[in-house]
Amino acid sequence: MPKRSRTTARRRRRRFLATSVVLIAVAAAGLTLWSNRQEPAPKDTAAAGPTSTPLPDLQHAQADLDRLTIAWNRNWESYERNAFGPGWSGRGGEPVLSGGCTAREDVMKRDLTEVKLAESNSCTVLSGVLNDPYAGERLPYDRFKASEIEIDHVVALGDAWRSGASDWDADRRQQFANDAGNLLAVQKQANQDKGSKSPDQWRPRAGFWCEYARRWVAVKSRWGLTVQATEKSALTDMLGACSPPPAR
Repeated sequence: MPKRSRTTARRRRRRFLATSVVLIAVAAAGLTLWSNRQEPAPKDTAAAGPTSTPLPDLQHAQADLDRLTIAWNRNWESYERNAFGPGWSGRGGEPVLSGGCTAREDVMKRDLTEVKLAESNSCTVLSGVLNDPYAGERLPYDRFKASEIEIDHVVALGDAWRSGASDWDADRRQQFANDAGNLLAVQKQANQDKGSKSPDQWRPRAGFWCEYARRWVAVKSRWGLTVQATEKSALTDMLGACSPPPAR
């Protein structure tokens, strides 16, 4: 082969090898990018809305209470529990939230101690113990036995309806019904005694007044609900059970 032809052939081989290296590097980078790509989070089947948040301290709770609008209850005669969506009528059908569990399941896992979960479903509580906040009782829980534990809406759905939720659309009412910050696992009898009463009509044991009032005010503030004058007076009294912040 002439010298010039051999030189040309070597140049072509070098170009071929250089091109191959580039193509391999590009392909490897593409695989790395694909493997590191994050899939979008699953969409919450319950529309996004206000969720559980830390309780305000005494100072903020008092300030929030002062900002709440005082108004008479209204539209009480048109209240229907199913207006807040499925899941709280006793017939099941609760929406699955972004964490993969229903609000009821999340609250059971949060509020019970000594919790044992099902191996096949981490949302299912098989057993545990509730230190009931309303009556102060220690209540064992066994999924396969009759239970003395119920999930309470602190600001009941009926009270929410009368203080502003009757003006909401269906999505917002469902969001409210599944707001974990407004839900507590409690003694069944205390929950039934409470019903949809406001703090001027029903209160838990005195040792829980502070947290109950702070939670009530936080929910009404977060969702823009109104309070009646007698309700505000009762909440002010219950906040008086909170320990004042230490002096500086």
